[in-house]
Amino acid sequence: MERIRVVMAKPGLDSHYRGVMVVSRHLVQHGMEVVYLGNQLPEQIVQAVLAEDADVLGLSSLSGNHLALVPPVLEGLSALGLEDVLVLLGGIVPAEDADELRAQGVGGVFGPGTDLASIVRVIREHVAGRDAASVAGRDAALAVGRRP
Repeated sequence: MERIRVVMAKPGLDSHYRGVMVVSRHLVQHGMEVVYLGNQLPEQIVQAVLAEDADVLGLSSLSGNHLALVPPVLEGLSALGLEDVLVLLGGIVPAEDADELRAQGVGGVFGPGTDLASIVRVIREHVAGRDAASVAGRDAALAVGRRP
């Protein structure tokens, strides 16, 4: 199994770094490869996910800009066919905003005090499920004589 690749970023000009750094370090301690971008625009984040061949994108928002900056990231990923990248959001996100972002494709929203093990679990479950689906798709294609 290849290492899980995670891109972590802060969309916009949010300057609260402690949480994203704690999560990044925890993911590394659990065997994941983490690329931390710092503050970036949505387009730059999408391009980094593509360039890094990331499995997961972690976004951190503590400045209340999540409804303005996360949807363009999701749209950019979709435009490049990267819908299989798990997008997670951490920070201060009201429940109604979290529901809206989940409906748009965010795979998980984590607030202050989240058990870090739960983030690792969500990532590993996503990657395992995606890998299982990929193997099933390949096996189905081979069963009917097509190349995957």
